[in-house]
Amino acid sequence: MEPELIADYGCVTGEGPLWHPDEQRLYWVDIPTGRLFRYDPAKNTHEQLFEGEALGGFTIQADGALLLFMARGAIKTWRDGRFSTVVEEIPDERESRFNDVIADPKGRVYCGTMPAKGRLGRLYRLDPDGSLTKLLDGIGCSNGLGFTPDRKHLYYTDSPKREIYLFDYNEADGAIANQRVFVKLPDDGGVPDGMTVDAAGYVWSAIWDGGCLIRFAPDATEERRVSFPAKKVSCVTFGGPNYEDMYVTTAGGKDKESEGPGAGALFRINLGIKGVSEFRSRIGL
Repeated sequence: MEPELIADYGCVTGEGPLWHPDEQRLYWVDIPTGRLFRYDPAKNTHEQLFEGEALGGFTIQADGALLLFMARGAIKTWRDGRFSTVVEEIPDERESRFNDVIADPKGRVYCGTMPAKGRLGRLYRLDPDGSLTKLLDGIGCSNGLGFTPDRKHLYYTDSPKREIYLFDYNEADGAIANQRVFVKLPDDGGVPDGMTVDAAGYVWSAIWDGGCLIRFAPDATEERRVSFPAKKVSCVTFGGPNYEDMYVTTAGGKDKESEGPGAGALFRINLGIKGVSEFRSRIGL
């Protein structure tokens, strides 16, 4: 089955696709241009909602609003065109921005940042009361996250190291421990970027400069690859009424000649594999 091109806004770095179950619509971003997009499969329509500062990722709040993770460590909610500031900035992240985030079963958010001048990236945990805890330092590029179906482990990606890690995860307090390598890609195999975990516990990793998704079994063996007409496949999520539609973002939309005809576009593919709904954040609720 070939991927279906859904929308092409020529994204520089299309990222963070997330299905909104209340609305039955998909949202995604173009990170450096700060654009947020929305797709309605029932109407087969899509639109750009706004453009602004760099937007690294977002979660869906329990009340249906979007929680946006932006430049300088800023965190804002967005609903119906209205913004509300949760965190104005993080002083240590004034020269950086967020990159890839995920909510956990208790409504916390694990949110990574990009490297800044003189130091590498970090992984933080934002708790519902608004408190922020630094969990990891020295990260080349904080990227894809996902939980195992039993909620006992967390996957986390450091792209330049070409590694996806597995941590023990404590749902009660949000602590992570016992870091080990789940998968390391070869130097010529592209770079692991965004990811998700399907209902069977298999890991789907988007491969930047690899032009594909790779599905890894829970024992880390490669189960399959799905190719796309874009070199920089950036992220994947499940959506649709039965969570069997896979939505995939790509990057490189300003240079389709070298990056591929589908670079910067949003794709959909249905392989008959079921996903699960992502957890919702509860920041300030």
